[in-house]
Amino acid sequence: MRMLRSGVTVAAVACPLCLFAVHGWAQSYPVKVVRLIVPSSPGSGFDVIGRIIAGGLTEAFGQQVIVDNRAGANGNIGAEVAAKAPPDGYTLLLAAASHPANVILYRNLQFDLVRDFAPVTLLATSPSVVVVHPSLPVKSIGDLVRLAKARPGAINYGSTGVGSTTFIGAELFKEKAGVNMVHVPYRGGGEAMTAALSGEVSVYFPPLAPALPYIRSGRVRTLAVTSAKRLPLLSEYPTVAESGYPSFQFGSWNGIMVPAKTPKETIAKIHSATMSALKNPDVRKRLSDLGYIIVGDQPEQFGAFIKSEIESLGKILRDLRGTAE
Repeated sequence: MRMLRSGVTVAAVACPLCLFAVHGWAQSYPVKVVRLIVPSSPGSGFDVIGRIIAGGLTEAFGQQVIVDNRAGANGNIGAEVAAKAPPDGYTLLLAAASHPANVILYRNLQFDLVRDFAPVTLLATSPSVVVVHPSLPVKSIGDLVRLAKARPGAINYGSTGVGSTTFIGAELFKEKAGVNMVHVPYRGGGEAMTAALSGEVSVYFPPLAPALPYIRSGRVRTLAVTSAKRLPLLSEYPTVAESGYPSFQFGSWNGIMVPAKTPKETIAKIHSATMSALKNPDVRKRLSDLGYIIVGDQPEQFGAFIKSEIESLGKILRDLRGTAE
């Protein structure tokens, strides 16, 4: 009996210690490097905001957050890698407007955007810009429409793939303006921008952030912005709406998602760290200087937003489904 009591006493002391150890481990997340999957190539709008956010999260976590570029298939390759990663909080996905579009355009996705991911937050939104190579003899949206109507199918536009924001923006413009331009897809934003700079494509609808240095240097000619109102950063350029198409408004967004079944406590810590990163003065300035509008909402709000994007894009893109496969 004495030996039994001794064992019970040891167990009684040991169990609380074990519980403390487990609790302490959970509280210490993250204890190793966190990977942020950016489903696009280096130099793209994806990559720009991804690296800014990774830096802010590194400071907030006190643990390094690295960018893992996984370009291809309009963001599907990177999303598939993230969906299949362990749900432990060490793999984050930088999601964008192209992901809800892919739900409509691709029949054989190897993941489900709603079922296989848990939302964390909508980081920021950004308008797009309409730029052309300086060799194209147009200086306004009106000029572009007139030239495209005079030469149907002779003008091409670049994109980062069917379903990307660069594709959707151009297709919406074609529909509103009643013009025919030929689509030339690229693997990522870096390649598409290079094509626009070299004149390999004549027209491009990139997000503002990656295009801004080339707009300021004059390496591309800017015709308009796709926001509802003129941008303080580019106040000299009209909106597409001002240029004769009042119902035209379009933009992109980025958010953070994690694999489904990631513990709620871990998601809460990722959300808290992300909010801290978005409040970081350096992060805020860098994003604002690139034309991003910072959001930072709650997981349930971001989840509802994604579902609404799938529904609204479905009305626009369903007829284009066959071109994506």
